[in-house]
Amino acid sequence: MSVYEFQLEGDYVELNILLKLTGIAGSGGEGKHLVAEGLVKVDGVQELRKTFKVRAGQVVTIDDEEIRVVD
Repeated sequence: MSVYEFQLEGDYVELNILLKLTGIAGSGGEGKHLVAEGLVKVDGVQELRKTFKVRAGQVVTIDDEEIRVVD
C-alpha cells in the first residue's frame, strides 16, 4: 500500500482535485471519473460526490493507495 500525506492549504480540498494533486489521477476530470465509478472511499465509506470537501484528519483510499490529509 502506498501512503501519501497531503498538506492542506485552507479549510478543505475538493476530492477530485485531491486525486489530481497527489498524482493518482492525471487530471481533475479523471479524478471525477474515479469518484463516479465508486472507486474512492473517505474514512472507509464510499464517496460518490466528486467535489466532496476533504478536510484535515480525513483519509482517502483508492485501491491500494491512501492519502492522509493534514493541516
